[in-house]
Amino acid sequence: MNPSASAQVEWGDRLFRVGDKVMQTRNNYDKGVFNGDVGFIRRIDRENLVVKVEFAEEAGPLLVEYDFHELDELVLAYAVTVHKSQGSEYPAVVLPLVREHRMLLQRNLLYTAITRAKRFCVIVGQPSALEYAVHNDRVALRNTGLAERLLELRRNPIQISG
Repeated sequence: MNPSASAQVEWGDRLFRVGDKVMQTRNNYDKGVFNGDVGFIRRIDRENLVVKVEFAEEAGPLLVEYDFHELDELVLAYAVTVHKSQGSEYPAVVLPLVREHRMLLQRNLLYTAITRAKRFCVIVGQPSALEYAVHNDRVALRNTGLAERLLELRRNPIQISG
């Protein structure tokens, strides 16, 4: 999406360039950025091993400095999953829907995807996939083992001595 530039940095399997759209992948309270925040790389300083990312905030732009070793907190954000987009809005959303992704064709995910769009949403794919998602109001069971752990704690409570 972003043509080769003189200011770029390769970190692990990622290549970041000035102008790249990036997403913060975990909360960083020290920097004031949070999981899902989207910004643009404004400067790469190879001499000082620093990348500056501008995030749009209601109070005005926030320029955040990342040392190279902190670049694991960022991913390119030209395309984002529905899960990662929760809590955000975008001018336009392009939503691919195909029957091969049957497990993801759920009404709640479809609703979340469509409501991320501020101006318009384009759905590309198979009409039967859209129909399936609209009628599928079953949320997939999550096998976490939480219920079993809580029962075990109830039978064998943890004793804390102070």
